[in-house]
Amino acid sequence: MNDIEERLYETVRLIKDIFLFFLLSAYYFCESIILFFIPRKFRRKNVVGEIVLVTGAGGGIGRLIALKFAKLGATVIVWDIKKDGIKDTVELITKYGGKAHGFTCDLTDRDEIYRTANAIKKSIGDVTILINNAGVVYGKTLLDLPDNEIDRTFQVNILAHYWTTKAFLKHMMLKNHGHIVTVASVAGLLGTYKCTDYSATKFAAVGFHESLFTELKANGYDGIQLTLICPYYINTGMFYGVKPRLMAMLEPEEVAEQSVAAILANEINVTLPTCVRFFLPLKCFLPDKLCWALMYYVMQGPQSMMTFKGQEKNENIKVK
Repeated sequence: MNDIEERLYETVRLIKDIFLFFLLSAYYFCESIILFFIPRKFRRKNVVGEIVLVTGAGGGIGRLIALKFAKLGATVIVWDIKKDGIKDTVELITKYGGKAHGFTCDLTDRDEIYRTANAIKKSIGDVTILINNAGVVYGKTLLDLPDNEIDRTFQVNILAHYWTTKAFLKHMMLKNHGHIVTVASVAGLLGTYKCTDYSATKFAAVGFHESLFTELKANGYDGIQLTLICPYYINTGMFYGVKPRLMAMLEPEEVAEQSVAAILANEINVTLPTCVRFFLPLKCFLPDKLCWALMYYVMQGPQSMMTFKGQEKNENIKVK
């Protein structure tokens, strides 16, 4: 095939692919409109018998998510660094008639993650739904952040996602069955004051999810689902002291309920609350200085983090 024939061939292929793209666009737009009017409860998958691992399930959102999956008939594995938190979560799940196993695991230690993962495979089975939920935040300006706190934020909030996913993905690929959930944050879509470390890890988590999605789908692993969850401030104590202006903090029960519903419906990208998703494109279309004016004068994003205290014991999390 000479150069002219090769260029002609590539042109025909391009035209065909563009035509296919427009057909798929019409199909997916119609599908999304139809699904918008169908409640999630009517399109959720069955997770009875699935093995669900939730990191950071010793409390907060992780505990609520773990309990909800247990109530749906899944076997839940509780990962956390806090032994008391693990014990409480396992006892709570057992109280409601669910199946749960607790494992202490330091997510800053890659070798410990791999050792614990192997122990789970031998004693319980292969994880089929992995929920990377654990996270830490210090809420300090860059020059006030000690290096070790920056290291820990990256180790827990993003690097651990690599190690847990590598530990369990191979079996999912062998069966072409599984689900990987990345809990990121709205701070991973929009830089946040006093969060140079936290926002950076959440941006990385978003990129991890999108890139892994591309890898799996391009190689034909359509049976492995991926879900990205980006919530706004949650009233768990992690952002204790923050005073947002336009939107109240999200309640843990609602976030857990929406997150599990999205996972069961195999949704790919979830922003909580949903309305935030429609404001994010403004960052691309508005002039940079106008974006800053909107953030500072109207939304008062930086001011809301100036009162940050963090990690206060929270009594607001109620189990339903």
